[in-house]
Amino acid sequence: MSVSIQHLAKSRIKGRGISSTYLCLGLMVLLWGSSWPVTKLALHSVPPLWLATLRFASAALCLFAYLGVRGQLRRPTRQDLPIVASVGLLQMMTFTGLGMVAMVHVDTSKAVLLAYTTPLWCVVVAWVLFREAPTRLQLAGLLVGMAGVVAVCSPGELDWTQPDTLVGAAFLLLAAVSWAIVILHVKRHRWVTPALLLAPWQMLLATIPLAIAAYLVEGPPVAIVWDRTLVEALLFIGPIATSACFVISAEHGRRISTFGMSNFTLGVPLVGTAFSCLAFGATVSQLFLTGLGLVILGVGVSALATRTGRR
Repeated sequence: MSVSIQHLAKSRIKGRGISSTYLCLGLMVLLWGSSWPVTKLALHSVPPLWLATLRFASAALCLFAYLGVRGQLRRPTRQDLPIVASVGLLQMMTFTGLGMVAMVHVDTSKAVLLAYTTPLWCVVVAWVLFREAPTRLQLAGLLVGMAGVVAVCSPGELDWTQPDTLVGAAFLLLAAVSWAIVILHVKRHRWVTPALLLAPWQMLLATIPLAIAAYLVEGPPVAIVWDRTLVEALLFIGPIATSACFVISAEHGRRISTFGMSNFTLGVPLVGTAFSCLAFGATVSQLFLTGLGLVILGVGVSALATRTGRR
């Protein structure tokens, strides 16, 4: 009897843990998705490269303070340096920098969708760089997802007569590819230090070249008008949507499968599109919704193919 009671108690505790994990990851997706329209609003007051710099500078400070209070702050080891460079320079600096520059030229709903085609590009990058031939299911997911990208980038959705459109779409797809490279590196890296403890150093590494690029390209940040709206937006996209979400991802993402995590991230473009429509009063066409559905379906099939292959 006592064994049964203990087993039941452990099952309940485990169930609560899983429920809290799903709630936290759902909150992460909500914050990540809603950060895109907030970023669009902040871009009216801050140039894109300076905004990316402020985002990671504030997020790094918060994570340094968080780990310092917990007594977990430590310097990366030599074995950690490749993953610090990869995440800091490709995922954080390149993905965010290109994404913010692109958002000046492309509306938010299309930006978040194109940026989150990353899982599709993982199949291509693994094929090209690591000679990992995709399975039939992965190829099917890739073709379906790319059909969605073609629909979103079609002349009916984007005005290709404008040079800015080409720049914006190209930057977003390059950002997605750079993140795909990081994902594959993360899977192959032999971890010495937990990901959360490396995050502030990666953010600091991203901040420095972003600040240099911002100064060279956009000039000194003297024209920024600091008002309450801008400060609130910066607090949201930096300490909350970046550092807090990274803590959630590191603490709770490891408790579920890669397939489950992929399914969660499918919600980011949906949330981003919905909040963009609410924030800017924009409408989306039937063609865009079709493209959105195809991309999400393609990403889902790719994730399912990865899970099936591991089994």
